Amino acid sequence: MHFEDSPEEAELRAKARSWLEAHAPRRGEPGDFTTDTEHEQAFSDACRAWQRVLHDGGWAGLTWPVDHGGHGLSPAFEHIFQEEQMAFGVSTATLQVGLGMVAPTIVGHGTEAQKARFLPPMLRGEQSWCQLFSEPGAGSDLAGLSTAARRNATDDGWVVDGQKVWTSYSRFSDFGILLARTDPDAPKHHGISCIALDMSTPGIEVRPIRQLNGAAEFSEVFFTDVAVPDDCVIGPVDEGWRVAMTTLTNERGLVGNDWPGYAEMLVVARERGLDRDPVVRQRLVEQYTGEQLLRFFGYRMQTALSQGESFGPLASSVNLFFADHLRRSADLGLALLGAGALAAGDDAPGAGMWQFHFLTAPSVRIASGTDEIQRNSLGERALGLPREPRSP
Repeated sequence: MHFEDSPEEAELRAKARSWLEAHAPRRGEPGDFTTDTEHEQAFSDACRAWQRVLHDGGWAGLTWPVDHGGHGLSPAFEHIFQEEQMAFGVSTATLQVGLGMVAPTIVGHGTEAQKARFLPPMLRGEQSWCQLFSEPGAGSDLAGLSTAARRNATDDGWVVDGQKVWTSYSRFSDFGILLARTDPDAPKHHGISCIALDMSTPGIEVRPIRQLNGAAEFSEVFFTDVAVPDDCVIGPVDEGWRVAMTTLTNERGLVGNDWPGYAEMLVVARERGLDRDPVVRQRLVEQYTGEQLLRFFGYRMQTALSQGESFGPLASSVNLFFADHLRRSADLGLALLGAGALAAGDDAPGAGMWQFHFLTAPSVRIASGTDEIQRNSLGERALGLPREPRSP
């Protein structure tokens, strides 16, 4: 495991830090738009604007192929830039499904016409995407989806009917990457196709889901006789499962970092005179230890990226540990606030940051695959344990 940057990586890190200092506000300073948890449209617009700044500054698409407007660098360099960007009040969160998941899928499976149509505007921040995979009747069994695409009787296109759920930022997305069953008689993991869906197409209804934390990042999406042109199918018809695996591979192992942690907790503990309480001190030590373990997980991931290796079981390990760490840190944050944890809005300590953290943490145990799915993956693929019984 490498703990130090290579000379090339150190050079890029220094350049990134200098450029960010000149073009982005520090976290907590005027211009920081990452703390606005209530105005989703404004946040989405700010993400698009920041992506345009990155593009114009030469920092967009670090890992993308050169012939598609990128720089052709290894994923380690993108990881380094994201590490440096963490200190600044900017984000491309609402664009990450497109930039980090859909783009590699189109590069790997799309036609030249699809690459030319979708990749350049995505890189410029002009086009955002959502992931239309999960369904209420399938749970973590993605291959059990029931959304169907049937051949249009009048042309070469398709007609989609069905429902998706837990779709992040779908209200602000221009396109969605959709999995639909195109052959109802095929075995479970076959007869599925991957489709680039224009979210402005008639017949699509997006219903926001208000979460515990007050935000509405997720939505239900309903499809009623939605017409899709034939040239929007990504990869071969009925072979969408293989295409979807490319999308999911680029999702897992990438954990968030916009969370209050040990440093913020220590400030709260000192303000309330709890920093000498032995139980509080022990829990603070546990938080510090968890953050250091996540840091070393980061070193392992960067080492794998720099050597051109896949994350493999490491992705599931990181997701599991990160979700549990957030749960414990959220519990401790509210415990430190005491009765103040019951306040809301401007009356809450830290403008409600800790309450938002507490109410958001459970969702991380579902995102990128539930904890149960991650454990199955580790047990079966890494440890060689017997497979869990599955329905036909």
